Amino acid sequence: MTLDFMPSPSPDHPGLFIRDPYRYSDAMLVIPPVLVNCLECFDGRHTDLDLREALVRLSGDLNVGQVQEHLVETLSTAGFLEDENFSRMQQERRREFAESPVREPAHAGSAYPAEPEALRDAMARYLDGDGSPAAASEGLFGIAAPHVSPEGGWQSYRSAYRLLGPEHRERTFIILATSHYGEPETFGLTRKRFVTPLGEAVTDKGLVDRLAESGGEAVRMEDYCHSFEHTVELQLIFLQHQLGPGVRILPILCGPFARSLTQGGTPEQDDRVQRFFDALGELGEREANRTFWVLGVDMAHMGARYHDDFSAVADQGTMTEVGSRDRARIERINSADAGGFWDLVRENRDDLKWCGSAPFYTFLKTAPRARGELLNYEQWNIDERSVVSFAGMAFSRI
Repeated sequence: MTLDFMPSPSPDHPGLFIRDPYRYSDAMLVIPPVLVNCLECFDGRHTDLDLREALVRLSGDLNVGQVQEHLVETLSTAGFLEDENFSRMQQERRREFAESPVREPAHAGSAYPAEPEALRDAMARYLDGDGSPAAASEGLFGIAAPHVSPEGGWQSYRSAYRLLGPEHRERTFIILATSHYGEPETFGLTRKRFVTPLGEAVTDKGLVDRLAESGGEAVRMEDYCHSFEHTVELQLIFLQHQLGPGVRILPILCGPFARSLTQGGTPEQDDRVQRFFDALGELGEREANRTFWVLGVDMAHMGARYHDDFSAVADQGTMTEVGSRDRARIERINSADAGGFWDLVRENRDDLKWCGSAPFYTFLKTAPRARGELLNYEQWNIDERSVVSFAGMAFSRI
């Protein structure tokens, strides 16, 4: 199973904070510092005796039976051990998502306001502001925007979404978004309608079915990652604000191209990826007059939160060099140079940790006649020691 581990955000409760990003479990735990090293005993290779020995060594007390029992019970009850309780939680959550006709909002009340009026006010603050809407480039057929918190990235969201106007209202928006926890070399689809506080968006089932049929083994139909991933959801509230709640979408979660990053070559050397590229490219070309591309993508992730051995400050120190490297990649994207872009991503196995690299590359391979324009580039301290970079971009046909 996959869990998120990070330092406790509460000074009053130091230790290791644990949560389940897949939301099989809603539990969140803070493991006290003295017990953190004991978690290594839950790797499937250590035994109960190994755990007991670790506890005795840490406490200096032979009577650790109750502590051991409590630790195991707490982790199991939370769904943080691969046992029967976790299997039950996993099956139940997957069944609930599969049976639901809609994809409920997963981040309302955290990433953005849950009350409709409060969300409208926030969106107006992010997007409307003063002045007239930005002029769209001739032949505009796609935009890229962040999926970082709107409060942190509103200027880049604004630069991209202000290009959309009434003339785009009848389009189906092909949303290529990062799948942070999806399987590598896969693409997650769903037929479900997407609900937000602003209303219910319509998923274009005809296009989903066509892509599912022709996309081959790389397709994950009714991908559970859609139930909790924020990268499509955040694009949707901006689309709904600009064009109305009932926008039509084709949501696609792009898993990482891990094989290429670790073993070399290009992503499409995997035959499954190539088949999906062919299918999506054919769909995009055939439906060009009624579709519009939206990329939900962040760029570099640097600093302590992302396992770097340094603290990162936006636009200072190391992040100045990161900014230059980001812009070099953006230049390749803007010139429709898929190969050159991927060469830069593969350097040092993507030490910049661009979570948007797979959606960007998928777009470049399936919409190869795109001329890009950088509208806004930003770096934002997501916490005091970590930085995320992102941009607003526009794409027109060459």
